[in-house]
Amino acid sequence: MKARPDRPPRREAEAPVVLSVRIQPRSSRNGITLMEDGAFKIRLTAPPVDGAANEALIRYLSGVLSVSRSQVEIIAGHTARDKRIKITGVGQADVERLLNSSCK
Repeated sequence: MKARPDRPPRREAEAPVVLSVRIQPRSSRNGITLMEDGAFKIRLTAPPVDGAANEALIRYLSGVLSVSRSQVEIIAGHTARDKRIKITGVGQADVERLLNSSCK
């Protein structure tokens, strides 16, 4: 089968990126800080009630990383401050670059 010249070549699917983050709900503003251990601390204005902070985390990260909300998933720590987040559709280097550029 010949490659069609009007289509871009297929890219290999990137492996999902898994991040460890610490959440600080009820903050005065949303933001990201790099902690001493290399993990990211994410401040959210949403309260930790009825999953509002989890939803705010997904919305915030999808905006920072320029991916859809369905590509950001909480895989561990749904009721804890320390969470593991899976991000699909973007590479590890891009995630680190975008998060580091958003750090304050």
